[in-house]
Amino acid sequence: MDFLTDNRFNGISRFEKKLWLASPTMHGDEQKWVDNAIQTNWVSTVGANIDEVEKEIAAYVGVKYAVGLSAGTAALHLATKLAGEKLYGQARPNAGTLAGRRVFCSDVTFDASINPVAYEDGEAVFIDTEYDTWNMDPIALEKAFEIYPDVKLVVLAHLYGTPGKMEEIKRICDAHGALIVEDAAESLGAKYKINGQWVETGSLGDYNCISFNGNKIITGSAGGMFLTDSLEDANKVRKWSTQSREAAPWYQHEEVGYNYRMSNIIAGVIRGQVPYLEEHIKQKKAIYERYKEGLKDLPVQMNPFDAEKSEPNFWLSCMIIDKDAMAPHVRGEQDELWQHEVGKSSPGEILAAIAAFGAEGRPVWKPMHMQPIYRTHAFITREGNGRGKSNAYIAGSGVDVGADIFRRGLCLPSDNKMTPEQQDIVIDIIHRCFN
Repeated sequence: MDFLTDNRFNGISRFEKKLWLASPTMHGDEQKWVDNAIQTNWVSTVGANIDEVEKEIAAYVGVKYAVGLSAGTAALHLATKLAGEKLYGQARPNAGTLAGRRVFCSDVTFDASINPVAYEDGEAVFIDTEYDTWNMDPIALEKAFEIYPDVKLVVLAHLYGTPGKMEEIKRICDAHGALIVEDAAESLGAKYKINGQWVETGSLGDYNCISFNGNKIITGSAGGMFLTDSLEDANKVRKWSTQSREAAPWYQHEEVGYNYRMSNIIAGVIRGQVPYLEEHIKQKKAIYERYKEGLKDLPVQMNPFDAEKSEPNFWLSCMIIDKDAMAPHVRGEQDELWQHEVGKSSPGEILAAIAAFGAEGRPVWKPMHMQPIYRTHAFITREGNGRGKSNAYIAGSGVDVGADIFRRGLCLPSDNKMTPEQQDIVIDIIHRCFN
């Protein structure tokens, strides 16, 4: 379909410059600290920029220690490895700390949350999502512990900057003696109310991780952090991230290490970004609220959150189409097919339409239990085993919340440099998709 010649879109022109889903927003201070690193010749994985951003982020999140790493994925790997070692002991050099162990994991997330379990030779068991926050379902998690009572580790992500139901999840994990790796890569600056106190995401697990990837709420173009109140854990992660060098005048190694430390140049970009975190959150919230207001007359809903217990950072604004307003839409492994119906639409149509006019959106994360690499792994819903539920002779509920959100949901252009006028055009295009 050529949207530029479709009569439904008469009067709309392509944007002069592409509207991004989420791109870095620079302010100028970043250059000062990058130049400082170069001028002082601290361009490796040590330097004042790293020291300063570790202090600033730890203080902001409310933890005692932060360890700057090369990526959020590096933080997640070392957090997962550390949890495995705490639970099951030090692994041999040719084996992971989770070898032969199952780990409960968020299902609707980016695979960087999950792959570290495989790095450590563990087996991810995916826990279905709930509609209230699009995060891990506590009821499904409790059901998973009934099925696999030996599991002692949970990896939980806060989707698109919206905190999960941490009070319930922590209570369940405590009851079963399980540790939590908190993936707060997308949610820096989001807050959650637990035990009557507002706290930052990134401080709610036993091991906590954030990301400074190029599309995050603040960025270093790359980089991540491990966050903790344990000096022992912080020191262990620092050691692992610098190839596990022992205290000898030569290079000596007693355990496997990694080249995961943050660059002082990357830290300089982050150092220039930190003062603008609250400003970015305010801008992202305004984008979310404009979408909510502008789309309120359509059969769609915005990505939800619990207003009493959480304050998202609104990193990405998303929407989900009502079930009875879905036009025909099917997806293969690498392609999709959709058909327009008057009064209805689909993620495929909307994303194709806004792309035709120069705006970037994307589908909601495809659930991990649907990914080819993990299709042999267990998937648990609030009803129990989520695999093999199709039955040619007996009707069942077939509950699979993550698959449903993936089918009906999409992420909207959420760049904080998008003007209200540009966003109004995106909203207009979405309306016309339902005409």
